[in-house]
Amino acid sequence: MKHNFSLFFLLVSFISFAQVEEKKLDELIQNTLKTFDVPGMSVGIIKDGKIIYSKGFGVRSLTTKQPMDDNTLVGIASNSKAFTCTALAILADEGKLNWDDKVSKYIPEFQMYDPYVSQNVTIKDLVTHRAGLGLGQGDLMFFPEGGNLTVNDIIHNVRYLKPENPFRTTLDYNNIMFIVAGEVIHRVSGLSWADFIEQKIMKPVGMTSSFGSYNRAKTVANKIDAHAPVDGKAIAVPHDWNETGNAAGGIMSNIKDMTTWAEFLLNNFTTKDGKKLVSDKNVQQLWSLQIPDKVAMKNPYDTSFYGYGLGWFLSDVKGHKQVQHTGGLIGTVTQFTLIPDMKLGIVVLTNQQSGVAFNTITNTVKDSYLGIADRNWLKNYADRIQKVEAEYNKQKKDAFAKSDAFKKDKNLQPKAEQFVGKYSDQWFGDVEIAQQANTYRISCKNSPRLKGELLPFSNNTFIIKWDDRSYDADAYIIFSYDETGKAESAKMKAISDITDFSFDFDDLDLRRK
Repeated sequence: MKHNFSLFFLLVSFISFAQVEEKKLDELIQNTLKTFDVPGMSVGIIKDGKIIYSKGFGVRSLTTKQPMDDNTLVGIASNSKAFTCTALAILADEGKLNWDDKVSKYIPEFQMYDPYVSQNVTIKDLVTHRAGLGLGQGDLMFFPEGGNLTVNDIIHNVRYLKPENPFRTTLDYNNIMFIVAGEVIHRVSGLSWADFIEQKIMKPVGMTSSFGSYNRAKTVANKIDAHAPVDGKAIAVPHDWNETGNAAGGIMSNIKDMTTWAEFLLNNFTTKDGKKLVSDKNVQQLWSLQIPDKVAMKNPYDTSFYGYGLGWFLSDVKGHKQVQHTGGLIGTVTQFTLIPDMKLGIVVLTNQQSGVAFNTITNTVKDSYLGIADRNWLKNYADRIQKVEAEYNKQKKDAFAKSDAFKKDKNLQPKAEQFVGKYSDQWFGDVEIAQQANTYRISCKNSPRLKGELLPFSNNTFIIKWDDRSYDADAYIIFSYDETGKAESAKMKAISDITDFSFDFDDLDLRRK
């Protein structure tokens, strides 16, 4: 169904949200929930210093059926990175650190794989995704939830991650470096990352319902369950987060507080009572391009530059500077968008992991303010995701079909003595493959939820079918045999492109113990 928003948002810049047009946006959100099987969503819009829209839709949990509203807490995931960088900016303004300080000044034991990088990597390098680590490299140290490694363990293990790119040459999104940055904040301030964020940012900004970590929000009733598609239908899954990853994505917030955060940012990092938390000099640092990335020749907003600042993705949309970030955990995704010169902020929080859902809302609202005729983003994304999911499903179906065919010939299958045993990766830790009756099982010491069954695929390869089907991250494990026919090492890779990049299987180098 098409919705004509073209003139509406422009007309309400200085007046209240017109009831008739509010209903049109309500309708679009409801249709978006249905189209992409999202149980609940909350949306906020701020324009010219006024919050003109703040609502929740659907249910916060398919289990309880309780409604989602603008007070419902959601894990904002990587939208937490902006808070980490704001915290660093505050400390810089206080003279307690500089962006170009070496990380080793504050964390002497910190090392990366290359000694030169270890000696030269700066705080700014940590939070601009340019330290050389690849997309999601090392994320298995804290992802999925329930891992055993501490922040100090992660800082130690970074030295074993062989960078995928030369130092300071490429933007490759990476969470591990933000965890290190969070430890810098802790060591400089004496406060935990979560305490610093709550006391020095959330409290003065007026984010009265938000928390610096999921664990601090456990007693709050009005928070979402996460939901992930399993066998084509969204189901409720655990919504939690490893404390080790807080600086990369640990904040719990809601639409009311996130629009308050947007108001603060659009007001030049100044609180409602007139206190400026970050100097103009450091605001410019935060919102200046630090590392560029590629821009598609043809794109919907005539974008000519794109890249990362300090905790923010930066680009231009129809001639306006856009400051944006997204966040994603298993079962929930969020999007936060600012166009500063238009004094416009758009926030979308969801309890399902469908990025096309938040893009539908953000782009429709944004287009309206930019004066762009309705492009029916709902239909465009629905058509697009249908094609993409069909390809993903084919990848998975073909892999399991080949496994089923291979299982029929017992003579071709690897024998237990060839590969059963314990393996270890320097940064991830121990992995055990064991025989249980007629099946083989894999378990990971430092990530106890990452366990599953091994299905024969070829004479040296199995499919790992994870027990938690919400992961959608089944993977190949490929053994390398020695001259006697026994496995001495193993590599892993996802069987489908749908797998989240934080399931960093490709960087594992498992050696038999």
